Amino acid sequence: MTYSIGEVEELTGIKAHVLRYWEEVVPGFSPQKDLGGRRTYTQREVEIIFRLKYLINEKKFTAEGAGQQILEESQALEENADLIRQIHEARSELADTYLKLKRLSQACGQSAHTDSSEPQQHSSDA
Repeated sequence: MTYSIGEVEELTGIKAHVLRYWEEVVPGFSPQKDLGGRRTYTQREVEIIFRLKYLINEKKFTAEGAGQQILEESQALEENADLIRQIHEARSELADTYLKLKRLSQACGQSAHTDSSEPQQHSSDA
């Protein structure tokens, strides 16, 4: 779903001229324009606007500083997502290795029982 600048103004309480200003000073914040040249905002862009509003009004960031903060947060999220992906891959590899070792252990245990007619002596039996 996309929103017009008027709808975004109603949703967020941010005036259209402020939204246009943020486009100029916030890196990566650039809503698409339709064939008529009117701005259209995605849900993600509306979320960014709410975050900008919070950082500027509550945390007293400048628009530029808020934009930089959002950029840094976004990069941190990407890094975290990459780390989570790596953890899932490592976990999957560990699970595969565990299953292979378990099968090998079972196979060795079975062959030891079938290869020897004498009971196996344990070190504690000696």
